[in-house]
Amino acid sequence: MTDARYLVHGVFWDGAPAQGPEHDGGNPVLRLQSVSGALKDVSLQPGAALGFRLASEGRFCLGHHRVFSASSREHLLCPSNAQAARGKQCERCFVLDDSRLIHDFHRGGRVPDGLRTYLMQAHWLYVATFAGGASKVGTASNIRKWNRLAEQGAVVARYVAKARDGRVVRILEDMVTRETGLAQQVRSAAKAEALTEPRPAAELDTINHGLAGGVRAILAQAAVDGFEVVDEAWVRPAQAASLCGPAPRHAYPHALDSGEHGFQVAALCGPNALATLHGTDSRFVVNLGQLAAQAIVLGDFASEVPAVQESLF
Repeated sequence: MTDARYLVHGVFWDGAPAQGPEHDGGNPVLRLQSVSGALKDVSLQPGAALGFRLASEGRFCLGHHRVFSASSREHLLCPSNAQAARGKQCERCFVLDDSRLIHDFHRGGRVPDGLRTYLMQAHWLYVATFAGGASKVGTASNIRKWNRLAEQGAVVARYVAKARDGRVVRILEDMVTRETGLAQQVRSAAKAEALTEPRPAAELDTINHGLAGGVRAILAQAAVDGFEVVDEAWVRPAQAASLCGPAPRHAYPHALDSGEHGFQVAALCGPNALATLHGTDSRFVVNLGQLAAQAIVLGDFASEVPAVQESLF
């Protein structure tokens, strides 16, 4: 067992897109940062074991990014190892982070040259639906078109427009929200909770199909240049199927801000793992997104098995 301490950056699904419903695409990992700043990826593929204990209380700054182009960026450590004040960053790193400027670019906000290069690539507008039926409109850069939806944990999604750049796509996103009321965010906790009892696949597809069709109808009348309406389905990673389909499972009973945890990953949907614990046949939905910006120590740890019966859930 090692006492090395790591900061959790979150769940990432890098690599090539899934080419069909039988393919996973990419490699899902829990990305960690050592004290020296080196990044370490822990596999979250089916069958992977994950054991850790929380090293300290609270959340810590993950530093900030400088963006140089569509595919090049640099991660800089927080110089003071400060506690997080804004989600995953201290005030200083939040101000220095290029990424925070993305959301005002389409309103005339100034951005550094590197970030401008990133924003001038093609972007996609999509409608995503999650396990409980909650849906959102969102955007993805061309280079992260598939991966962004995999990391968000969509159950069904459709691309509705391809825009020439990040400014146009965000104008469209705001317009869709204004015209339809479709949210631009779905809470992480709501996504995880819905996966304990997901709605039927056909029902979720019907919801998404209807919303995407309505958005396309609005886009077809939009007085905005620089985009085309599209009708393209997103391909969900194959391993998410067993987490998105009907089967007995429960919410993970332990808070992830303290204690020791250990389980085997059976499936993954976004940051949510379907986990098996030693000593029980029950399966649990673990929201690994809750670990972001927390300090952990990896090791051969095991989660305590809850003293409950299946019939009580």
